[in-house]
Amino acid sequence: MPDDERRGRVDSEIREQDATVVSGSQAQWWRSAVIYQVYPRSFADGNGDGTGDLAGVRKHLTYLRDLGVDAIWFTPWYLSPLADGGYDVQDYRTIDPAFGTLEEAEALISEARELGIRTIIDVVPNHISSEHEWFRAALAAAPGSPERERFWFHDGLGPDGDEMPTQWVSSFQGNTWTRTTDPDGTPGQWYLHLFTPEQPDLNWSSDDVRREHEDVLRFWFDRGPRGSGSTPPRCRSRTPSSRPCPRSSAPASTRTSTATSCTTSTAGGVPSPTPTRTPGCSSARSGSRTSSGSPCICVPTRCTRPSTSTS
Repeated sequence: MPDDERRGRVDSEIREQDATVVSGSQAQWWRSAVIYQVYPRSFADGNGDGTGDLAGVRKHLTYLRDLGVDAIWFTPWYLSPLADGGYDVQDYRTIDPAFGTLEEAEALISEARELGIRTIIDVVPNHISSEHEWFRAALAAAPGSPERERFWFHDGLGPDGDEMPTQWVSSFQGNTWTRTTDPDGTPGQWYLHLFTPEQPDLNWSSDDVRREHEDVLRFWFDRGPRGSGSTPPRCRSRTPSSRPCPRSSAPASTRTSTATSCTTSTAGGVPSPTPTRTPGCSSARSGSRTSSGSPCICVPTRCTRPSTSTS
């Protein structure tokens, strides 16, 4: 179906749902909604292969309605190598084949809407999979290239560059930097990953990164979801001119005395454009807060306002 036709149909169905299912203002419907989070892999198996899928969710939509659910929040259902349960996204516009197809996702969203259930997708803006085409291109490109500017590549410390740029500790375990190997086989730059090495962090100072995520939101909102949930990328850059972090065993990924972060709960489709001052940086989905007073520099995250539905 052409995008314009799909968008018109979805908008019409959403207006009908808003008129018949929920009374009052629609701008902040999620504040009083019952939202049920679904991890597709374990929720329900619809085709008998032992893995939960979209077919299984579709078979249980009336069950969710009878529970009084107003919206379903899907954890990442995109194509992924599953280094982190789907939060390592290889392609934001493709449903993982283990769960089904894009057409099945569209059908699920439409069927849920007919039952008065909205759909919320989980967007992962902090990082992508190391199997994503962007990161593969970055590894093949030279230092300082546009491909690498989408991520946080830095030279190492020490005479041979064999020391990590910082001593930040991963939100999971281990280090937050992995050294690359250049095409000629020699050790190369290091890249930042606050989670697993298979999840390179994105650089939100990059125009490419911001445009891509706005496009991803438009892609999905054109198919009917009423919002997106995400942990915003915040305060995870270190300028090359800043001093290195001291060695520390503290379970923190970044340190700063003050930092600017963006409130980006996007259940309504539009993140807040107002930066807020916080005493430290949030470093993970768990919302852990780092200590302050370190010489490390935390670059403020800039908020963007995608052109998406607000209801």
